[in-house]
Amino acid sequence: MSTHEKAAIMEGFILVLALAALPAAGNFLGGLTAELLTVSGRALSLSLHLAAGIVMAVVGLELMPEALTASDPWVPILAFIGGGALFVGIERLIGSIRKRLGADDEASGPLAIFTGVSLDLFSDGVMIGTATVLNPSLGLLLAIGQVPADVPEGFAAIATLRRAGIRRRTRILMAAAFAAPILIGATLGYFALRQAPEILTLAVLALTGGALTSVVFEEMITEAHEHPTSKWEPIALTGGFALFAAISAYT
Repeated sequence: MSTHEKAAIMEGFILVLALAALPAAGNFLGGLTAELLTVSGRALSLSLHLAAGIVMAVVGLELMPEALTASDPWVPILAFIGGGALFVGIERLIGSIRKRLGADDEASGPLAIFTGVSLDLFSDGVMIGTATVLNPSLGLLLAIGQVPADVPEGFAAIATLRRAGIRRRTRILMAAAFAAPILIGATLGYFALRQAPEILTLAVLALTGGALTSVVFEEMITEAHEHPTSKWEPIALTGGFALFAAISAYT
């Protein structure tokens, strides 16, 4: 590989990191908003439904349609099921760590939601990284489109941690840590998957989609229903889906 080619690759990588930083900043902004506002149980439930709708839209409108373009669709379909198994493994790992630390199970749900949002950001990063390899303009559109979707996700995640009694300093550090999965995903998408067989890239997207689907129904919605309910929850859920659908359609 020539020096010019190496320089072009590094310039592209810097662009990918800059693009991935946009949704990461949106997520962090949502988390800071949750720190500044007093969040009632009903408001938290609504925000979790909104975030759940957004995540389902990411899976249904971005991840799986792309994954099913594979020449052998059964591979990403099996990977989607594997995503559910991945969620079970993550949940057990969280429970095991907390048990060894002598903590109770009250924060296991919030921590699983934190993990789910991290997985969503990771998938965002993978999409931005791979899209930028194909077309920098497409990477830019994906990055800009993710920003308004990531703000309510960050808000819901940090608000949930706040109500679980996790210390403020820890919450802020966790909000800042959301930058890590999207940057890692972008790096993987740009470097590792650019040379990988297409079927592997699509399987990774489907695996992430399966894990996110499990997080939505097993953690986000469950956690939301542990708080005072509202008749607006179905509207928040479908509204979150519609929000991401609009972003996807008009960007």
